[in-house]
Amino acid sequence: MSEGRSSGDSPKSWLSRLTLALSGEPQNRQDLAEMIHSAGDRGLLDPDALRIIEATLQVSERQVREIMIPRAQMIAVRADMEPRDFLPLLIESAHSRFPVLDADNADEVIGILFAKDLLKLILEERNERFTIKDFLRPAFFVPESTHLDRLIKEFRAKKNHMAIVVNEYGGIAGVVTLEDALEQIVGEIDDEHDFEEDEDAFIREIAPGEFVIKAFTPIADFNEHFGTRFSNDDFDTIGGIVMSAFERLPERDEKIVIDHWEFTVLAADRRAIRQLKIQKAS
Repeated sequence: MSEGRSSGDSPKSWLSRLTLALSGEPQNRQDLAEMIHSAGDRGLLDPDALRIIEATLQVSERQVREIMIPRAQMIAVRADMEPRDFLPLLIESAHSRFPVLDADNADEVIGILFAKDLLKLILEERNERFTIKDFLRPAFFVPESTHLDRLIKEFRAKKNHMAIVVNEYGGIAGVVTLEDALEQIVGEIDDEHDFEEDEDAFIREIAPGEFVIKAFTPIADFNEHFGTRFSNDDFDTIGGIVMSAFERLPERDEKIVIDHWEFTVLAADRRAIRQLKIQKAS
């Protein structure tokens, strides 16, 4: 008599195996997280699936203020600007949506401008004066204390991809996108405009005395490698030191000298510096 699997049996799916592993019924969120991590340690979940599940559990505990693009780094259009004034900015940023600020009150967002809506300007001969309000979509506002799970639900319900973040006084605190929220679960979502970074090391020598470093290199690691004495009292990463020196979010290829070191921005997005080149200042 054969001892093989009967025709009605089938290999257990990862979901069946995970259900079996979690059969101890967790009593709270911490128990659930520990059981899921244990399932990963036993090979019931691959590392990517484990990371996504753990990140999903944390979404309800995080707030919009933690992931938003601060107001100082927002790329916005003023309502009194002409296309020749704001189109270069839109093209350079390569974004698809832009907050539009009232001409007389920079703390009031009057709508969202979609880059694709401006394509009709190329095809139409407009004899009348351009009015940006003719192209605006309604703005969606959220408090900076909104939890990310609630934010994602709101994005789905309103079919929106961008929200203006407001503080407790009603002022603009920043902007957040659906992509920003989803990246907290699935990780960084690269697009065709993102700069490809070396994945293997924080610091890489590209020529004698020239180095490419990731901006989120811990200051302690940077100091140890280069024999520097940058303080980590106010910042955790070397990117924080560089941004503080600029007093704004710098653009690609901008340079600055700090304590006899020349820093060149190799990559930056709308939220932070990503990659730097450094060498001793001449």
